[in-house]
Amino acid sequence: MGLVDGYFGAVSADQATRAVHRALDLGITLFDTADSYGAGAGEERLGAALAGRRDGVLLASKVGLVANHSAAGRVVDGRPEHVRAGVEASLGRLRTDVIDLYQLHRVDPQVPVEETVGAMATLVAEGKVRYLGVSEVTPQQLRRAAAVHPLVSVQSEYSLFERGVEAGILAECDRLGAALIAFAPLGKGLLTGRLQSVTGFADSDLRSRLPRFGGDHLRHNQQLAATLGELARALDITSGQLALAWLLSRSALVLPIPGSTSSDHLAENAAASDIDLPAEVLVRIDAVLAADPVSGDRYPEDWRLPGG
Repeated sequence: MGLVDGYFGAVSADQATRAVHRALDLGITLFDTADSYGAGAGEERLGAALAGRRDGVLLASKVGLVANHSAAGRVVDGRPEHVRAGVEASLGRLRTDVIDLYQLHRVDPQVPVEETVGAMATLVAEGKVRYLGVSEVTPQQLRRAAAVHPLVSVQSEYSLFERGVEAGILAECDRLGAALIAFAPLGKGLLTGRLQSVTGFADSDLRSRLPRFGGDHLRHNQQLAATLGELARALDITSGQLALAWLLSRSALVLPIPGSTSSDHLAENAAASDIDLPAEVLVRIDAVLAADPVSGDRYPEDWRLPGG
């Protein structure tokens, strides 16, 4: 998503290409996009940046979320015909003949998830995609989807500031042997410690509409992030590295996907994979969050979909 619409303003095509190439040079091989990011522009930029370097990359995209956070809220489409049209368009934008991981971005409450996943399964049989995953599902939806076709991943927000998947999704992933692809693992910037002096966000910034990033919620969460940052400094690592290393400590099946177009931040994030947090630090992190939980809802009420 950040290859098109960064939190801090528009991203140029050249900046997007440089970011992808830097990630490749750092040994990063999983790239996750969706047809809804920039109305297809995210896939186009990723496809262009991977030209000549596609081998060895695990290319992931998503279908089913048609309008991302519009004034009318989310618009989803899980009809089989939409899935069919979606993959053909994504293959063209990504400049590839196969998508390694194709994910249902959101479950359409008007279409049984079995029908949508069934349509995606035909794409595997045809060789257009290799593996299937789902995103932002309930445990029940996950079980229903997995009964139609094997799933290798579930994508959901997971971080020190958002642990909802621990209520059931992680256990289902373990049962299925599926990866939990953790988006927004840095709490949409809060967990990096770089937003401590921010008092508000521009209207063009997605976070301006998120409860956790406004008013008293923001001030509380900045202080909480500062407390966690103290633990990071004691280990001589950055706040962001602490957040990513914590996620990696949860399970070998948890795969954080932090987004950045900064060369320095990409290197910092990649280095987190070499950090093993001491057991006493993990206990201390849990104690801090239990005593002083994150403040504010994850999304506004009108962004939520039934069951997801």
